[in-house]
Amino acid sequence: ANLTSHPRYMSGAATNPNPEVFAYTIAQVKKTFDVTHQLKGENYVLWGGREGYDSLLNTDMKREQDQLGRFLTLLADYKHKIGFKGTLLIEPKPCEPSKHQYDFDTATVFAFLQKYKLEKEFKVNIEANHATLAGHSFPHEVAYSIANDIFGSIDANQGDPQLGWDTDQFPLHLNDNSLALYFILQNGGFTTGGFNFDTKLRRQSIDLDDMFYSHIGGIDSLARALLLAAQMIEKGEVAHFVKERYAHWNSAFGKKIADHAMDFEKIAALSLEKNLNPKPISGRQEMLENTIAYLY
Repeated sequence: ANLTSHPRYMSGAATNPNPEVFAYTIAQVKKTFDVTHQLKGENYVLWGGREGYDSLLNTDMKREQDQLGRFLTLLADYKHKIGFKGTLLIEPKPCEPSKHQYDFDTATVFAFLQKYKLEKEFKVNIEANHATLAGHSFPHEVAYSIANDIFGSIDANQGDPQLGWDTDQFPLHLNDNSLALYFILQNGGFTTGGFNFDTKLRRQSIDLDDMFYSHIGGIDSLARALLLAAQMIEKGEVAHFVKERYAHWNSAFGKKIADHAMDFEKIAALSLEKNLNPKPISGRQEMLENTIAYLY
């Protein structure tokens, strides 16, 4: 459902100051959601390009967020009512076309879902270019979503690091793609969704050949990244290092802290009693980066 282009949505759809626009939004989304259900769609993605603000001077942020929470709750309830078995996805983006969007990044979306008790109803559709616009890397957004059990699907693309807007270029960043896929494979792979090309040719790429080069290069790059991620899994060097780095948390002392066996005061007292003098251990970042580089 296009809730960004028409002038009625210039101040938002679900977050609009006019409840009639909110109702119109519901009607429009219901139509596309019903069609998705009839076609046995596996996902339904929500991207709120106008769900944010341009100026705080004319914005009631609490009201707008409550409206958005209400909209998402209504959609989740309707999903269960009609028996839609697919996954509801939210696609984070920090800005553009709004100055600031309420689905800024994966962490913001997770906090929002928790606030409105929707963290079991929605997952995220991560776009690589949106991740970098939010000041993160693509692998960061994937890793965060996996760590918080909201990973859903991927919009495969990349941006230009020197430009502050969504360029939607084809996904050729092998390092980022392979690391993101490493985290995905490490946690069982896709359970819903997959890779979607949210991409377009450059304005000056006007030959038919450009269409072929872009799509072939993009999918070949993802395939190469998948092979590299599989090698990382098979070799196990990175996973082994991470496991060893946190090994002390599996000691009796570490487990007591993690398992809530000691409170704040007891931990402080034990630290003094044992006269703890922890020795730092190298993070070995350069070694790990070389380990990955040699795979290429």
